[in-house]
Amino acid sequence: MSLLTPDFGLVFWMLLCFLIVLVILGKFGWPVIIGMINERGDYIEKSLEAASEANEKLKNIKAEADQILADAKSDRLEIVSEAKKLRDQIIAEAKNEAEREAAKIKEATAREIQQEKENAIKEIRSQMTELSVGVAEKVLRRELSDSNSQAALINSLLDEINVAKS
Repeated sequence: MSLLTPDFGLVFWMLLCFLIVLVILGKFGWPVIIGMINERGDYIEKSLEAASEANEKLKNIKAEADQILADAKSDRLEIVSEAKKLRDQIIAEAKNEAEREAAKIKEATAREIQQEKENAIKEIRSQMTELSVGVAEKVLRRELSDSNSQAALINSLLDEINVAKS
């Protein structure tokens, strides 16, 4: 039974060895282990803070991206609206210009028609005058073919001139 009940000497030396190991570990081992645990804790804490900051930055970036998209949409709508206004203005100006050109062409055509009408009337009058003179000449030649008719015509014309003077 001596195996189950240790001697005082054995317990003393075991206790002494245990205390020496405990002191050596307390002096050299545990501070290193505790320091490493503390460093690891600090590293984990810093990593969590960095991850939190990264999440916050990501949220801010997402908010900025959403704001940029909203601004881009409003700018796009504004540009489209301005383009429509410009298109309508250009169409209106082109329409007005076409109307002015049509009025000018219409006026020029009316003037040209009037000028052609006047020229035609002058031409007709000239031709009628020539025809009238030609007809009168032929009529007078026929009527004045003998000398008695010529004398009678001259006397009647002189009588008309005298009557007109009186």
